Amino acid sequence: MSHKIKLIGLTLTLILVLDQGTKIIVDRTIPLHHSIPVIDNLFNLTHIRNTGAAFGILAGRSGWVRSSFLLFFSIVAMGFIIVLLRRLPENEKTLTIALSFILGGAIGNLLDRLLYGEVIDFLDFYWSRYHWPAFNAADSFITVGVFLTLFCLIQSKDKDPFAAEH
Repeated sequence: MSHKIKLIGLTLTLILVLDQGTKIIVDRTIPLHHSIPVIDNLFNLTHIRNTGAAFGILAGRSGWVRSSFLLFFSIVAMGFIIVLLRRLPENEKTLTIALSFILGGAIGNLLDRLLYGEVIDFLDFYWSRYHWPAFNAADSFITVGVFLTLFCLIQSKDKDPFAAEH
């Protein structure tokens, strides 16, 4: 088994354990729509359910339209990430981790949609009355993975990191 496959497997396992573990803890210990203040005027743990996509997009659509679109989009996006990961050479470790972050986060949220029909969110950052949309560990990994991927692509200058020869 290649080092790249082991790195992807380890990264996905850690992300899924952290994501699903935190969601299980929140689901079992914080009643829905309740908050636990952590840092006054900045951060709460708040148990909510997101029936839509990022930031609640599509939350108002009918169940089957929303579910079908989100499942289809998730599967296509994960397939695209897997293709990119397969094309990466062994020496592209940072980009491998970045794409694995995105894939792991997508799998974590897809698991929620399949298990509950919605995603458990609980990280609630705010200032005064202005709240950033609540999110979870999977969302965090996706965001970090996207920024790390962009950083790697910018750093690669004119080289294609997905090309076979380096």
